[in-house]
Amino acid sequence: MTPENDSSEPDWDTPLSLTITPALLIHALMGTASAVHTGWSSCVDDTLVLSNLVAMDDVAGNYVRLVEQEFVEEDQAENLWHDWALEVRIGAILTTGHWQFLAAAHPSEWEWNAREASRAFERACVLIGRRARPALAVEEPVPTDPLPRSSRH
Repeated sequence: MTPENDSSEPDWDTPLSLTITPALLIHALMGTASAVHTGWSSCVDDTLVLSNLVAMDDVAGNYVRLVEQEFVEEDQAENLWHDWALEVRIGAILTTGHWQFLAAAHPSEWEWNAREASRAFERACVLIGRRARPALAVEEPVPTDPLPRSSRH
């Protein structure tokens, strides 16, 4: 179907082809990430996952995944790291961006990293024909040790 041979409009389900490389994905989606890499399999340890959001292309097996996880590096056991990992699998290649920081960081670090990773996930979903929308979440206060009661002697 070409414009010279057909006077009708192209069908909405006409397949489109683009050349997308991991470098282009990293540039367009993961420019603010603290680390990026490619691979054949996921670097996420499912036992450390706090939240997992996946958008699938059921026909081709491609997917976009946003994982929130916490981990400790072997050589720095005293530091707990928080990480949002965006995985984009197209074909056999997995391109991953990480937004990482120390879990004890200021709340503004949490907000910025969460926002950047979420925006990248929303944009990446377009690659597989999905839309992602932000939602509200309610966070419960973290229980703390009760303060000691004052007493008179």
